[in-house]
Amino acid sequence: MTYRISGLAPEQFAPLFAASPEELATSGAVRVTASAKPGYPCRVTLEDAEPGEALILLHHVSHDVETPYRSAYAIFVREGADEAADYVDMVPPVFEGRPLAMRGFDGDGMLGTAMLALPGEADARIREMLANDAIAYIDVHNAAHGCFAARVQRNGE
Repeated sequence: MTYRISGLAPEQFAPLFAASPEELATSGAVRVTASAKPGYPCRVTLEDAEPGEALILLHHVSHDVETPYRSAYAIFVREGADEAADYVDMVPPVFEGRPLAMRGFDGDGMLGTAMLALPGEADARIREMLANDAIAYIDVHNAAHGCFAARVQRNGE
């Protein structure tokens, strides 16, 4: 079983970094500075920001489907994150050291299965979920805070 985890496309967030605080507020976004590591996981680079780095905290629709499972929550994006991360058959740094909630969906966006992965278990849980042919993709969230971490897709799909 082979899988791919990619960061979000950075170009959709680039205009936010030139926006004023008032302009950000109109879309419910705010500029923040990382004060610790870990704690500010970037959804483009799939790495935690270093203390002192600038980020935008914004509302993001991560599961944009016409089903009851449509989902949105807050995410962080680092300033200067200009290339989406790409991991094949390995988990990104933002999965390390965090308990994760994994939701496996079918091709119609309906929930097929869900699992928790404790630190160090993400790769095994991903492979276990994708062993079920009915699961088209997995959305991973940080279990404690609930924010979207990344989408796992079958490699080549």
